[in-house]
Amino acid sequence: MSDNLARHFLLREDVTFLNHGSFGACPRPVFAAYQGWQLELEQEPVEFLGRRLHDLLRVPRESLAAELGCDANDIVGVPNATNGLNIVAQSLDLKPGDQILTTDHEYSALEKTWAYVCRKTGAEIVVVKVPMPLVSEAAFTQTIIDGMTERTKVLFLSHITSPTALLFPIENAIAEARRRGIWSVIDGAHTPGHIKLDLDAIGADFYAGNCHKWMMTPKGSAFLHTRREMQGLLNPLVISHGWTKDSKAPGAKGSFGNSPYIDEIEIRGTRDPAPWLTVPAAIAFRKENDWWAIAEHCHSLAQDTARRLGELTGLAPLSSPEFCAPQMVAMPIPECDTLVVHTTLFEKYGIEIPVFKWQDTCIARLSVQGYNSRPQMDRLIDALTELLELKQAPLAAQG
Repeated sequence: MSDNLARHFLLREDVTFLNHGSFGACPRPVFAAYQGWQLELEQEPVEFLGRRLHDLLRVPRESLAAELGCDANDIVGVPNATNGLNIVAQSLDLKPGDQILTTDHEYSALEKTWAYVCRKTGAEIVVVKVPMPLVSEAAFTQTIIDGMTERTKVLFLSHITSPTALLFPIENAIAEARRRGIWSVIDGAHTPGHIKLDLDAIGADFYAGNCHKWMMTPKGSAFLHTRREMQGLLNPLVISHGWTKDSKAPGAKGSFGNSPYIDEIEIRGTRDPAPWLTVPAAIAFRKENDWWAIAEHCHSLAQDTARRLGELTGLAPLSSPEFCAPQMVAMPIPECDTLVVHTTLFEKYGIEIPVFKWQDTCIARLSVQGYNSRPQMDRLIDALTELLELKQAPLAAQG
């Protein structure tokens, strides 16, 4: 299967690419659509950007909303999930003593975002430790609830965590936050195209996700989803033609006929909109190739590789299978110089995979996409066995 699918991608043949989770990889047909939009823009920039763009931007919103279980008027295009979450974090009315409740598994860029917000507002960050290994939704939810106080104003959680590749069961924690009047802000950078999403059912106040990771659009396309009653709380990071001075008035319209929420965030000066306009092409590519079935195969390959490495290292996994991201797994490895291992894997073995230390655990974070294969997993296991001086089981014993 991998050889057939690999031909759709532009990845270098001399690199075993096992890091789809960081930046994704764009299939050739989607990349061609991307270049087509760029060419169309260059042929008549004034017409494209000045007269057509606000109508063109509606198409990916509608396409993506149908895919993610939400209304197109509640979703807006942004360059990346970090950008979308910054809009939220820097808009919320926080005061000295207010608390932002989060976990010890969050993405470092967003940890810095909330630290910046706290420096400006006097709010405080409260970090709870998720019980590890993660094997129970009830234990996870209770840990989050136990961290809530009368001062908690924001609940900030990843849906799929970046360092530990865990799929957090966030729904009940979000529901409790709603009951207590706490804003729920969800980092869904890794979720679109990775798991099936129903944003309305999840019910988060604010949810940002990347399309350029597992949905496989070109780099620079993501979304921010905001519950309708929360949209008036947000302010754009960039003030441009989409902004109007009466945008907070009841029933106000944006400068281009959409809601102020959409026009203020999407219309932000001259930029290349091609990545966002390619969202429908990416969704079509996935449907044409039955990508959810491919994802099931990738999930099996990822879990099998993690099991094989675990048998060699003797180290326990970070979670039970249901709480592991389907196509991404953080595999504990023995204590080592992670930078050296990461660099050597690439320079000596041609393997691109993140290796880092999270808290006290050394991790190799494996991503498996449709272009990956079992021989590539074998190559990774062999390389780590040699680098980490693991004891390789005989081939007969490996089955």
